[in-house]
Amino acid sequence: MDVPGPVSRRATAAAAVLLRTARVPRECWFLPTALLCAYGFFASLRPSEPFLTPYLLGPDKNLTEREVFNEIYPEPKPDRLLVLKVLWNDFLMCYSSRPLLCWSVWWALSTCGYFQVVNYTQGLWEKVMPSRYAAIYNGGVEAVSTLLGAVAVFAVGYIKISWSTWGEMTLSLFSLLIAAAVYIMDTVGNIWVCYASYVVFRIIYMLLITIATFQIAANLSMERYALVFGVNTFIALALQTLLTLIVVDASGLGLEITTQFLIYAGYFALIAVVFLASGAVSIMKKCRKLEDPESSSQVTTS
Repeated sequence: MDVPGPVSRRATAAAAVLLRTARVPRECWFLPTALLCAYGFFASLRPSEPFLTPYLLGPDKNLTEREVFNEIYPEPKPDRLLVLKVLWNDFLMCYSSRPLLCWSVWWALSTCGYFQVVNYTQGLWEKVMPSRYAAIYNGGVEAVSTLLGAVAVFAVGYIKISWSTWGEMTLSLFSLLIAAAVYIMDTVGNIWVCYASYVVFRIIYMLLITIATFQIAANLSMERYALVFGVNTFIALALQTLLTLIVVDASGLGLEITTQFLIYAGYFALIAVVFLASGAVSIMKKCRKLEDPESSSQVTTS
């Protein structure tokens, strides 16, 4: 049901704009950025998604919730199983860089979780507030979350932080916030809380994925963009396929929609823990490097 292309293209385009703004006069940045935000907004609109679940669950379709959520939605997509031919030497050269590897791992893991949440959130909302009993605003929420996400992408250029030092800790913190948003959306049982949590979820993801794309691009030569982003995307979709087969598909566990989202919240929480540990180790190493020159200089002086 998802179309990952626009998300990846928007993030890559945002990174390209960020790279170019450092080399052009300030008066030239507004128009490309505005065009980028407009493209991201319209490319991410999902006009049919808010109506598909109520349509399939309509009385004239004679389909149960289990058939819709566990058999129809997880239908395999063959194009995701296509494997890119990777140039092994370039692959090793690119991923030998620790910063690039760190951002790429988060990029792939979070994109996998993002696609799962976006794909099945309509089913969760239908569970919380069935469309046959009340007016729903799913389409409006999709539009608002996309628009606010584009605004967040627009604001990325104003963020001043040493990503080499605090990048992993930042990823950990915001991954935890994503986990909290998904957990609240799953457990509160109020459609307006679900809407608000979904908006927060998409804003945080679109903000971070733009930063991650820029950081990856900054550690690469331009001719290797396709290789790295292709590998990252393939890993994300392979993980998503595996997660779908295990959690969603009727041939796997075939869990209920609320249990699925509980697992997705735990998934993002696990990402947060991993990057918290990695970030703590990185900061400790940098502190030790700063202490070593000071100690050596004291020995030389004495």
